[in-house]
Parts: sequence; structure tokens; C-alpha cells
Amino acid sequence: MPSPDRIVVLYGGLGAEREVSLQSGAAICDALATQFKVEALRLDTADLPASIDPDAVVVFPALHGTFGEDGGLQQAMDAVGIEYCGSNAEASQLCMAKDQTKAVARTLGIAVPAGICFSGTQVPPADTLIEALGHSLVVKPNDMGSSVGLYFTEHRSELGVRLSQIHSGNWIVEERIRGRELTVGILHGKAMGIVEVVSPSGVYDFAAKYTTGTTDYQYPAKLDPALTARIQSQAEQLFSACGCRDFARIDFLLADEVPYFLEINSLPGLTATSLLPKSASCVGYDFEGLAAELVRAAMQRFSERKQSVVD
Repeated sequence: MPSPDRIVVLYGGLGAEREVSLQSGAAICDALATQFKVEALRLDTADLPASIDPDAVVVFPALHGTFGEDGGLQQAMDAVGIEYCGSNAEASQLCMAKDQTKAVARTLGIAVPAGICFSGTQVPPADTLIEALGHSLVVKPNDMGSSVGLYFTEHRSELGVRLSQIHSGNWIVEERIRGRELTVGILHGKAMGIVEVVSPSGVYDFAAKYTTGTTDYQYPAKLDPALTARIQSQAEQLFSACGCRDFARIDFLLADEVPYFLEINSLPGLTATSLLPKSASCVGYDFEGLAAELVRAAMQRFSERKQSVVD
């Protein structure tokens, strides 16, 4: 079967998660380079590099957020016939919108926190949100990841201050569920190990995610086997129902033995502190082995397309 000449790793990007993407890109390049020929391309604009040859390469998009995880890059690659790793444009766009993936979860009977979405140009009064959701709330962008713009509020005054700072974008306010932070990686549609995130501050925000040594991790998480199986099954159902492919990472909060679905990360981070490699290690993958699996399905799609042309 025909194989690609090399794997092109796209990294960088335009959004608030650019620094995370730079770290992910460097890490995945190093891991893939032990087995494949790799070319690193840094994106500094919302444009697909013209140098990418659809007949010669497979793309690994090590990008997060805007023009990376929101379906825009995937649409651009589909338009010119580039094979790439990860979910397609439609699934990427869906997974980027927390309210839409939670709607999918509800149809599957999976618990989600109660929440209200709004535009940054039409911010609801604090009293309206508190009346509907209670005083203990989580405020975050509806379509960004890596805990960018994440705030916790306990009082009306705190919420009012946060809301007064919002002037654009799409946002979601949810009831704050206090429980165990869990995440599970999905590879080729199958759930891997569950990782528990233990932040000493009780808040798993941007700093806790990306500052080495500030957060503890238990993997696999210490859970009853039946509960482990239940969470893994829910993760697989969500992955399938949202049309994801290849890989993803799905986050939950566990409270009173009830897993509450939070979000799907269609292009999860691959930094030194990232969660997907921890999940994969529970089922026997080291980082280089995981990297090879992350590109395997896209390389297969490339080979099948090239072979169909020959036939």
C-alpha cells in the first residue's frame, strides 16, 4: 500500500492556546521523528500552508482552539484533499461548542451540569443566573479549551465583576459541581485509562494544567470497577455520537457516584503535563507508541485513497 512521504505537524495557531500548541507540537514532532520522517510547520495566520502536498503527506494538527480545533482548519484540508489525524470538520466544530456536546450527552442519558449560554454582547444579569443556577457557579467560554477564561464565583458581587468584563464571544455559566476531576482518553473509539486530576487548590485552571508540579494525577484513577466501566462506556458513546474519529479526550466530574460530562477535547494537549499520554500509559502505551497510534488511522486513509487511484 502507498505510504505518505512524511508527516507534517501543524502547530502554533492564533488563539489564546497558542503557547500550549507550541509545546504540543514540539513534543509530538520529537516522538514521531523516532519512527517517521517529520516536517514541523508553525501556523501564524488562519491559512493552510500552500506547501502541503495532499499526494505526499499526512497532517497532524497539534493545534488547539481557533483555526485548529474548531473545524476551520479541517474544512480547509478537506477542500484540497489532505488526509489528517483526528476528527473531521463537522465533529470538530460540534466538540468545540460545550453546549452542543452537552445536548448530545442529554440524548444519551448522560448527566451534565445545569447551565445557561449567552453571547458576550448580551450578558444576562447576575441575579438571573443565580436564580436559575444557584450562587456557586462556573463561568467559562463556550468554545475554548485549556481552561482559558475559566472563573469560579461564590457570591453575587464576584459574578457581577466577571460578567462586567465580558464584551464578546460565546459564554456558558454552569452550576458548580464539587467532585473528583476525571478524564479518559479515547483511541480508535475505545476508552483507555481514567485519570484523576488532584489540584491542591481544588481548582483545575490554566495554571494548574500547565505548571509542572502544581497538580497531582492518579492513573488509573482509584474507582470501583463497575464505575470505571460505566465512565468508559459513556466516553465511548459520546465519542461515537459526536462523530469523532481517531482519538479524543473526554472530561467528567464525579459527584455522589454520578459522572457529569463536561467536554470533549478533539485535539487534546500533548505537553509534558498532558492527560492523554497519562490515560494511554494505563493500557501500555509509552509516548512514542501513542504517537504512532495517533497517526495510524490517517495514514491508513491516505494509503487507501492512493490505492484506489491506482486501481
